[in-house]
Amino acid sequence: MSPMPFQRLSQALSALPGAVPAWRGVAEPGQLSAACEAAAKEGARLAALWGTDDREAGAGFRLHVALATQEGIAWLQVPLAAQEPSYPDLSGIFLNAGRLQRAAYDLYGIRALGGDPRKWLRHGGWPEGEFPARRDARDPGVGIRPDEYPFVSVEGEGVHEIAVGPVHAGIIEPGHFRFSVVGEQVLRLEQRFGYTHKGIDQRLQGMTLADGARLAGRISGDSTVAYGWAYAMAVESAAGIVPPARALWLRALLLERERLANHLGDLGALGNDGGFAFGLSQFMRLKETVLRLNARLFGHRMLMDLVVPGGVARDLERGALEPIADQCDALEHEVHALRNIYEEHAGLQDRFLSCGVLSTATAQKLGVSGLAARASALRLDVRSKPGFAPYDVLEPHVALRTRGDVAARALVRFDEVFESLRLTRAIIERIAPGEAAVPCGLPAAGAAGLGWVEGWRGDVLVGLESGGAGRIASCHAHDPSWQNWPALEHAVIGNIVPDFPLINKSFNLSYSGQDL
Repeated sequence: MSPMPFQRLSQALSALPGAVPAWRGVAEPGQLSAACEAAAKEGARLAALWGTDDREAGAGFRLHVALATQEGIAWLQVPLAAQEPSYPDLSGIFLNAGRLQRAAYDLYGIRALGGDPRKWLRHGGWPEGEFPARRDARDPGVGIRPDEYPFVSVEGEGVHEIAVGPVHAGIIEPGHFRFSVVGEQVLRLEQRFGYTHKGIDQRLQGMTLADGARLAGRISGDSTVAYGWAYAMAVESAAGIVPPARALWLRALLLERERLANHLGDLGALGNDGGFAFGLSQFMRLKETVLRLNARLFGHRMLMDLVVPGGVARDLERGALEPIADQCDALEHEVHALRNIYEEHAGLQDRFLSCGVLSTATAQKLGVSGLAARASALRLDVRSKPGFAPYDVLEPHVALRTRGDVAARALVRFDEVFESLRLTRAIIERIAPGEAAVPCGLPAAGAAGLGWVEGWRGDVLVGLESGGAGRIASCHAHDPSWQNWPALEHAVIGNIVPDFPLINKSFNLSYSGQDL
């Protein structure tokens, strides 16, 4: 997509080490469909969509549309009226716009003219006509209101429904899964989320930049480095701050350790859901070694609060790289052995192969990202974008598989484990002494920045606008689970109900990231 229609955020943003090029432009509601259609024809996908309330500044509302292009990110801002704000439905262009549009209406009353009109986040907590994200929103008071949700009904001989959740029999976040089945075969799955909506965007408004960093790192706890980096990148872009080279190398090291720990845990869980408990015990043992070394070297098992605007909050002490390198050697040996066991285990492969297939065409239509996209032959990885330091030097290999089934998603995880180990060794070899952080100047009021980082699950995006005086005017964080949850609805069709936990785990999506 050509950047010509868009005003650059600033030369500093496009030139910042560690930042993927980004552009920001204003589009009137009447221009939005044409702009998105042109972008889609050139291969762009919808990376995020959200709303803001600008009425206190004497304006109306705004719709924000982030489009991922070959060159970087195009951030469209669409001014809307203060009364009955509306815009053209985008779900006919980008299928993954549907739920995002529904959420924008539930929160702000910003209506898409078309598409699915059902509510998404409200769950009976707010009266009709009240929108909780508006700056003048009132306390809804105590009490639960009727919450009849019109699930799509499938009719026919022998068809019945199985309702699972939102409360699950385990330590798991709430989500509702409505299966339409004949016997054990799934004809349709419909999801409903939003049970743990936390109002993150509204909580970020007015926060200091430092407090915002802490909150961003807790949106989805298993992706704290990815969220922390994306937030820091957005702040740095708005402030025109260039983080030190050592800080960028350390961020990459932290991001790969986060990816490594989560993939190890998921490979164990996939073994367990496939009836192979040995895999769970072995991979969780390996994951625990990663987490313990994290705690020893960085002060936190999950690496929270380490990435901050301006750099990193904690540098590595002298000699700390050696145990990381030693751990890479040990993990590579053990994971190779476990991969051979997984691939030679007939029972496990019988469960994995041809189970939960997501075709390349369907993944592309749904705008799927991250490892789920790569398992369906889509070469999507923000780390491979030009200008994203230090990955532009590291040149990561993009792990691709073509089958799109549980086996493919497991193999992508194996491939990415070995690639993370390779990248970690390369970082250890190349990282040089220097500052780990610089003071982060305060962005001017109205300054904007965007951060885009490839987390272990997929791409995390943060768009931020400054209110001046070191405060946040607005900030939105987007999790890849928004794009990927609908893919699960497609992948489960034609499979049997007992295979759903395995298919679900092969995606391992975030409820918390979805319920912002």
